Amino acid sequence: MNDTSKVFLEGGPDDLPERIVPAPSPGPDAKIKLRGGYEHFRPTPRHADTVEGRLPVYEWWERTEIAE
Repeated sequence: MNDTSKVFLEGGPDDLPERIVPAPSPGPDAKIKLRGGYEHFRPTPRHADTVEGRLPVYEWWERTEIAE
C-alpha cells in the first residue's frame, strides 16, 4: 500500500503527538504546532514502512516560536 496523502515524521521532540501526519499543503515542508511554537520537517528521498503503508519520510530541521 502506498498512501502519498500522509507522511512519516522523523526526529524532533520525543513528545510529538503523532509521527504519521497529513502531507503538507501548500509547500514542501510540514509544520507541526507544539508547545508555543512550530516544529518544521523537510522531505527526504527516503520512505518508511509504517502501519499505514509505505510513506515518505520528513526529517526535523528546526523549531520556531509563535509570536505573542
